[in-house]
Amino acid sequence: MRAAIRTRYGPPEVVSIAEVDEPAVTDGELLIKVHATTVNRTDCALRAAKPFFWRLAVGLFRPKVRVLGNEFAGEVAAVGGGVTAFRTGDRVFGYNDRTWGAHADYMTIRHDGMLATMPEGLTYEQAAPGTEGAHYALSVIHGARIRGGQDVLVYGATGAIGSAAVQLLKQLGVTVTAVCATKDVELVRGLGADKVVDYTAGDFTRDDRRYDAVIDAVGKSSFGRCKGLLKPRGVFIATDLGPYAQNPFLALLTPLFGGRHVRFPLPRQSQAIAVRLKELMESGAFRPVIDRSYPLDDILEAYRYVETGHKTGSVVITFAHRES
Repeated sequence: MRAAIRTRYGPPEVVSIAEVDEPAVTDGELLIKVHATTVNRTDCALRAAKPFFWRLAVGLFRPKVRVLGNEFAGEVAAVGGGVTAFRTGDRVFGYNDRTWGAHADYMTIRHDGMLATMPEGLTYEQAAPGTEGAHYALSVIHGARIRGGQDVLVYGATGAIGSAAVQLLKQLGVTVTAVCATKDVELVRGLGADKVVDYTAGDFTRDDRRYDAVIDAVGKSSFGRCKGLLKPRGVFIATDLGPYAQNPFLALLTPLFGGRHVRFPLPRQSQAIAVRLKELMESGAFRPVIDRSYPLDDILEAYRYVETGHKTGSVVITFAHRES
């Protein structure tokens, strides 16, 4: 089968297309014929091993994982022993950052992993980007204990996480202020934001409104910059470690003093989350934003584009399977 592989850490150029063995399906696993996947920030971080701590889990000097890719949409090609919830031919989508492998014609995943049958009415290309950013957004919303009727600002409202967060917050009945660049103002309004702030026209932290929560969905701000935007007991929550990896430490320290504080929730993964995202997509409450698509052969260009930090929503990779 064809796969995008890398044998060392580094820039996008370490990735190449190669013929590799099809993975063997074992008990409790599904073999997925991948029809669409994405290149996202998580893939880029693992590919480059940045931050360095990635190496502690995936290989100190050389990567143990050759084929990256965590999001996928495809069909079940084979089932291992003991699998009853899925059958050969089922159309599925999901997320897998345990064994990875979605940047290939075929991948394996545990039958009880974060996957579900495809949302009705969506293509593989539309469903593939439905889990990575959205499950991070759900973790942030849950971790910040956000509820209907609150006021929330989302900084970086056009990335995979931010665009999902805007939609999921509106589904909860939250009043959302979204921060983005000029070119994306109308897009973000279309996602349901009640107010849109163009950060290229001024400093968004000078907003005179106060919020129950500020979500930094792109890891480009800090608690220090955003503290003034928060209500007296407001929460700053980020999807990144922050400057000098401060966010986890601030999440431990700031709650001790009461008042404005930081939370840094770890993302949750379960089959129930995949099912919930399927339901939200079917109802129209959430639809992944797609910036552009590339065929597998052009995945290097996809990596280069994602590395610019200017993508809107998700970058999708499509597969043209050869007849056997």
